[in-house]
Amino acid sequence: MRYWLFKSEPDAWSWDNQVAKGDEGEEWNGVRNYQARNFMREMKVGDLGFFYHSQKDKAIVGVVEVIAESHPDSTTDDPRWDCVDIKAVGPFATPVTLDQVKADERLAQMALVKQSRLSVQPVTEAEWKLLCDLGGYTR
Repeated sequence: MRYWLFKSEPDAWSWDNQVAKGDEGEEWNGVRNYQARNFMREMKVGDLGFFYHSQKDKAIVGVVEVIAESHPDSTTDDPRWDCVDIKAVGPFATPVTLDQVKADERLAQMALVKQSRLSVQPVTEAEWKLLCDLGGYTR
């Protein structure tokens, strides 16, 4: 299993929107960055990811699961763009802010710090465990 982070502007697609989709989940579509697309092409069913509110909140707010591997993005006819489907698994008890991530030396190499604009990014197992602890997420 691998771990990921999915960034979304809450005004466009929020954690609450994701939760409302239930077990059917939703396409993580609209990504138009080759590196982010390539990360989605690496994802497997069962991989887990953080759901991150960008812009205002700038915080990890929950955990999602990949429920469908890379397939054509339904929001475009351009065959270069793929997406995965994800479903909400559970919320963080306490959101973990970008400021908290940046202040923690153990997370200094995290993609969220190093490549902050990337909308889909990998998370190491050590980062995953630490952030789940910080957010009070247990499952």
